[in-house]
Amino acid sequence: MSGHSQPPALLTRSQATYVWRGVFWVCVYLGLALAPLAVLLLGPTPPGGGFWFDLSLALGFAGTAMIGVQFVLTARFRRTSAPFGIDIIYYFHRYAAVVGFLLVLAHPAILVIENPGYVELLNPLEAPWYMTAGLVSLAAMLALLVTSLWRKQLRIDYDHWRIGHGILAVAALALALLHINSIGYYVAEPWQRGLWSVILASWLALLVYIRIVRPVRLLRAPYRVAEIREERGSSWTVALDPVGHGGFSFEPGQFVWLSLRASPFALREHPFSISSSPESAPRVEVTIKELGDFTRTIKDIEPGEIGYVDGPYGAFSIDRHSAAPGYVFIAGGIGVAPMMSMLRTLAARGDRRPHVLVCAHSCWERVIFREEIHALADKLQLHVVHALEDPPADWSGEVGYVTAAMLDRHLPTERADLEYFICGPAPMITKVERALYELGVPVRRFHTELFDLV
Repeated sequence: MSGHSQPPALLTRSQATYVWRGVFWVCVYLGLALAPLAVLLLGPTPPGGGFWFDLSLALGFAGTAMIGVQFVLTARFRRTSAPFGIDIIYYFHRYAAVVGFLLVLAHPAILVIENPGYVELLNPLEAPWYMTAGLVSLAAMLALLVTSLWRKQLRIDYDHWRIGHGILAVAALALALLHINSIGYYVAEPWQRGLWSVILASWLALLVYIRIVRPVRLLRAPYRVAEIREERGSSWTVALDPVGHGGFSFEPGQFVWLSLRASPFALREHPFSISSSPESAPRVEVTIKELGDFTRTIKDIEPGEIGYVDGPYGAFSIDRHSAAPGYVFIAGGIGVAPMMSMLRTLAARGDRRPHVLVCAHSCWERVIFREEIHALADKLQLHVVHALEDPPADWSGEVGYVTAAMLDRHLPTERADLEYFICGPAPMITKVERALYELGVPVRRFHTELFDLV
């Protein structure tokens, strides 16, 4: 393949397509989240209401709808995630869940503040069962938030968390719908019941797709572990070949969800960046650092074992952003994995533009892909910068975190025209973005990959 970028006009149209697709899917999301509010605007109004009563119901409906749409956000539909990148979708999912919970919480809070007599309905020993169903739904939503936002602090195993997360989400939504239907406010008309029936059917269809249809598809397209390579920094590269199918094409920098030693139905899949080049497809390689319970077992995987790969996902790719002057890659730790995919691709395409790679690590011996990075520097016009927190005694390179002063020493003068790819721990990404902004780099040139999804 040619080492040159796509023609600027074509790339501009491609970027515009992603923008319009993004606008379309945002409108779809708003439509789904706001659809239940139509029952408040059309049809008869229940007697004895009033502004605060109706506002309470409206917030409860809107919050429940937002919680329901959460299933869509995590269904990993490629068309919906392509304009944004699935990491952004998952972060939006996190904050949308907080907003949805607060809206649902406001529903009983407003009722009790407006009419303190309603507090009796909060007692499960005396309240009707459907009121208790609403309270249990609210408690399940709170449990979802606490265990998700503070999973690591609570030391909840990722695989166990995923199973519990799914159970709590289904329970919260089902109980909320029972609560709404049994009380009967704004659901008495046939068309109103029809609307909620369609919403319920859509949520059930999503569950069937996520828990049955997609796992079946993955089961029919297995991969075999071809090789396990030990890397520096307690990291391992797993090479996988498709078995009985042609694999898939991907863009350099994207990632996949990988299941090893588990069925796709077991909910034991984990997201990892692809570190290989699309030029080596259908083989797919992912590089994994020993950080958690699952990743510490990677070194025990044997060649010949069967795995399942769901992907590709993500918008973090040089193929989506033209950069005539070249690219800048800034990686922290295992964040270098997607950078390697892009650098290997540039080398395979014979690219001759000047590029910069900044690698931040704790020490020299933990620099992942160290030897290959310097080999790529010879193949490409690649300026490599290593920043070490704990350098050896004879170290003459950069020391400490990536700062504006450090970048200023290594970036070319036309830095505002370059495209920047940043991947690593969230605090590092924040500091690097701030440093680039201080150097006058437009924000639209930043492209980040947030690999810590949950």
